[in-house]
Amino acid sequence: MAVPVSEIHLQETFHSSRVKKVPTKADISVPFSYLASDDGTDENLLILLHGLGMRLVSYVSSTLNQAYLGDTHLPFSNLGRQLKLPQTAVLALRAPEQVPFLYEDAFQWYTSFDGLGELIERPNPTPGLDLLEKVVKHLIDGCGWPSHRIHLFGFAQGGSVATEFGIKWWKMHRASQTPADSPPSTTNGTLGSIVSISGPLLSYPTLSVKNPTPIFIVHNLFSSEAALPADAIADLKKGYASVTEKTSKEPGMPSSRAGWRPIMEFWSTHLGRRQVDGLYEVMSGATPVSR
Repeated sequence: MAVPVSEIHLQETFHSSRVKKVPTKADISVPFSYLASDDGTDENLLILLHGLGMRLVSYVSSTLNQAYLGDTHLPFSNLGRQLKLPQTAVLALRAPEQVPFLYEDAFQWYTSFDGLGELIERPNPTPGLDLLEKVVKHLIDGCGWPSHRIHLFGFAQGGSVATEFGIKWWKMHRASQTPADSPPSTTNGTLGSIVSISGPLLSYPTLSVKNPTPIFIVHNLFSSEAALPADAIADLKKGYASVTEKTSKEPGMPSSRAGWRPIMEFWSTHLGRRQVDGLYEVMSGATPVSR
């Protein structure tokens, strides 16, 4: 999908290896799919976090609703192949916990149900955050990725893990940050960007200095199943200095050109570009199709 030239903003590229080390199963404790950049330049890494997988199917001719619980990294791996973002590698992670009461492959980032199978109103995202922390530390220390070139994309529960992790990562590194770290470095607590599809924060951040990592939150105002809590955007703005909100008519993952366009435009602003032969690459990723 072509993005108007007026909407492209080039960023200075900080030096790191053009081709990054590929993570292995020994490095990451859950199944994953890694795709190096199609153009051979690994300047950005997009980490994809699937949702709990609650996809509602409504039948117009009856009152029957069927909810399919559970998801894995595999559909998001296919999404990564379709995106084809320039100079961008993709890592799709599978959540660490199996969803109880199901016999199929269905995974969750944190415990979501009580012993009776009811959704927990105030879940503890620690399992997902701990996993993501270990993965990101390995990507930085073992694979050569600067944190400001690591971008997160999460759907529903995966979006909540992404936004919560941004806060956790910022708090971890904020205490040791000095004025000399003002430009992006490998460990100053900022990430490249975070995109959340219908995934709110689960906590109530109280920060003396807001996280400068840019956030793009997409949500549906018309579907009770996909709607965010009333204070979700306000909570994000308490933790992040740059929050862009977009409403959508699509209840779940974007499935149309119109649904993906604002996300692609956001990435066109925040993905880094490495200078090649005296020229800058301009992002022109393809619009993915419905999965």
